[in-house]
Amino acid sequence: REAPERRAAALEAELARLGEAMVRCVAETAAFVEKKQVRTFEELQADLLAEEERVAGNAGEEEDSEEEAEAAPIYNPKNLPIGWDGKPIPYWLYKLHGLNLEYKCEICGNFSYWGPREYERHFQDWRHAHGMRCLGLPNTKEFHGVTLIDDAYALHEKLQKDARAAEFKPEVHEEFEDSMGNVMSRKNYEDLARQGLL
Repeated sequence: REAPERRAAALEAELARLGEAMVRCVAETAAFVEKKQVRTFEELQADLLAEEERVAGNAGEEEDSEEEAEAAPIYNPKNLPIGWDGKPIPYWLYKLHGLNLEYKCEICGNFSYWGPREYERHFQDWRHAHGMRCLGLPNTKEFHGVTLIDDAYALHEKLQKDARAAEFKPEVHEEFEDSMGNVMSRKNYEDLARQGLL
């Protein structure tokens, strides 16, 4: 039974100390409310206008500082690419994506591509396709990775030579069968037929 009474007494003492600490705040609040109730309409309007001007002045200063920050040039000594937030991307990310590596393509008019991703993507790009058309070469997957004009012409010659070698030649590729079931080339068959051995 003593424990609840003791707890209640402790809470009462704590509330009394809190009330003593808050006396000043309560008194100031009461004085402010009383002062506000005594004011006239014109005085209240003047206070509201003064408050609006003060807020507008602070907002104007903030806007000015934001405009100054946007207008100020961004410190970018390593000439890093600009990210989505308008600031240079971190240097570690720049190195990670290989954006420090420059790839030149002679077919594209010695245009520079930074990073392997952009370099690989440029082979399907309009600039590379136009360069291949100007050279009179097809822009096929065989030419993917070729950036020098001499290499492109050499590869085109090799591809044409391979295509000619793979072409069907009747005198070499046609096969004939004699009456005994022997299969031979057309040339051998005609030679044996001329000699009368078939």
